[in-house]
Amino acid sequence: MTTTAPAQRRVAVTGAASGIGRAVAALLKDQGDDVIGVDLKDADVCADLGTPAGRQEAVRAVLERSGGVLDAVIACAGISAQVPATIAVNYFGVTEILQGLRPALARADAPRAAFVGSIVGTKTGADDVVGACLAGDEPAALAAAAALAEAGAGRALYPASKAALARWVRRTAVSDAWAGAGIPLNAVGPGVVLTPMHAAVAVTEEQRRIVAQAVPMPLNGPAEPEVVARALRWLTGVENTHVTGQVLYVDGGAEAVLRGPDHV
Repeated sequence: MTTTAPAQRRVAVTGAASGIGRAVAALLKDQGDDVIGVDLKDADVCADLGTPAGRQEAVRAVLERSGGVLDAVIACAGISAQVPATIAVNYFGVTEILQGLRPALARADAPRAAFVGSIVGTKTGADDVVGACLAGDEPAALAAAAALAEAGAGRALYPASKAALARWVRRTAVSDAWAGAGIPLNAVGPGVVLTPMHAAVAVTEEQRRIVAQAVPMPLNGPAEPEVVARALRWLTGVENTHVTGQVLYVDGGAEAVLRGPDHV
């Protein structure tokens, strides 16, 4: 098992044009890695991960640019709108990209993969959406999401997408295709991160107060994107040989506060 980093690693990063993805890409480039950025625009590969065709094009283009071999894949692309597209981008845009690029990871000496979840993935609800996601049934998931949005419950969609991912990683990471192939697969669960996505939902002082109450972060408060990027760098680094199937909460203690000391 390889634990010594090569001179340069080739890493695909989705959502690379902004937020956490941009921070990850910059961090990896600074250490000398060859980064293939994927996003809607302003990236090496421009594709819409909210559609099956867009995901297929992203996988094809990344494989072409990488020569069919990737040392790591880090999926950061996501949205928080109260519409079905949130399920398409956040869940299927993560899982299908990772699955599509898994063969390229399997060809590397020390492959790693990770994605961005969220502290809100600890919430329950929207069971129809989560169940359809885990069944791999995108039309059913989008139909269930549309029903929630039409009923005025669109706020449940972002947590549902992250809850489904948290369950997916635990199921998938220990499979023959991932653990059996020597590929650690993990997630980070950020709390409040100071990104454009957060800024869009915390415009007023009252909105910021509501966010702070919903996601209490006693250790140092809201985080810069670079904080989460450093956690992703470690999870996908060659030093990580045995951590898999985990959601690493980079949340200033929010998960411990919200779930309490008895949750293990």
